[in-house]
Amino acid sequence: MIPPSAFVGLPPAPADSVVQTKHFFQALDNFAKVFAIRPGERVLMLTDQLLDIRVVDAVVGLAKARGAQVRVYTEPDSRVTEVPEPVKGLLEQADFVVSTWFCSIEDPFCIALRKKGQRWVKITYFRNLDLLHTPQARFPSEIVGALCRATAGRYPRGQDFDLHFTDMRGTDFRIGFTPETRETMLSSNRWRGVTTAEEPGCYVHYLPTHGPNLWDRTAVRNDHAVKTPMSGVIYPQWAVGFARPFEERIAVRFEGEYVSAVEGSSEEANILRDMLVGGRMIEGGGCGFNPKAPRHTIYPAGSNAPGALHFGIDLAKPSDYIRRVLPDWEEPPVHMDLVCLDATVTAGPNTLIDRGFLCALRDPEVVGIAARYGDPVELLEAGVD
Repeated sequence: MIPPSAFVGLPPAPADSVVQTKHFFQALDNFAKVFAIRPGERVLMLTDQLLDIRVVDAVVGLAKARGAQVRVYTEPDSRVTEVPEPVKGLLEQADFVVSTWFCSIEDPFCIALRKKGQRWVKITYFRNLDLLHTPQARFPSEIVGALCRATAGRYPRGQDFDLHFTDMRGTDFRIGFTPETRETMLSSNRWRGVTTAEEPGCYVHYLPTHGPNLWDRTAVRNDHAVKTPMSGVIYPQWAVGFARPFEERIAVRFEGEYVSAVEGSSEEANILRDMLVGGRMIEGGGCGFNPKAPRHTIYPAGSNAPGALHFGIDLAKPSDYIRRVLPDWEEPPVHMDLVCLDATVTAGPNTLIDRGFLCALRDPEVVGIAARYGDPVELLEAGVD
């Protein structure tokens, strides 16, 4: 019998000594562009005790090199659900905020400051400086922005339409859009393809991989009193906090924005039933947009590979399961992300994702931009497992 090691059909990976330096400088350029700190600005870092201190030092070093002032405020963990009172004064004085905190996106205090022009970078996916040595860190942020913009262009204009999610397991879930909610949601800097923290009021992620969401509450200006028409069933393949994809076909049913039932007999189904029923959808299809993000890595908040989706559910009560298995999770035990890696998504008559493949990867504008950086087929379609 011929041993598996005898078969050689692909070239070996280049030695680190050949590519490490050039790759690192590509990542550093992305880092410097995203953190668009300006001379004289007041920078505030909202961090936690589990964050790699080298990440803090990297941001502080960049800020000092640009003549900016930096303050760092640290909480015990990143599961901060609202801005603490002692921090509000510091936040009001800041021009530029870098944060690990969960409340960054939804706290009304933070939203109000961004409306006044404050610029934010969320670093959920930059908790360890060694991530600068990964393919996703050096993938050009300009292409990530082009993929977001091309996907936004597939949302129909001037008409009501449904965002429709399906897959081979039986998912059949719809979210209703009006012309107004479409324009409101897609007006954000991220949907317009701006991945650097340059625009007044911007909110970006670094590493530049996570989202934007195919639907979230920005469509209704973050007004939680406004209900969006949605209904149906989602059969998630996986969820954050579970070691491997589900073997059972588990159904998560919705009545409007709320989980009404979880169907299944496995241990995982029982856990999800106790956790999810009564929870509210807040991220309807958080989508990945970085072709070099690992597709099958869903921690901490869903895969960031193109076309991979997560559905963010705010729970009716804290989950003891999350407390047990994710004691140091970056999100509080009142949130769960369900994951689908092979869904098809349409917006009215237009296909956004075809069985897990983000259609914008073959958009002519995207391909043209990618060609400036290398072989567009390799850059856009050679994924990372």
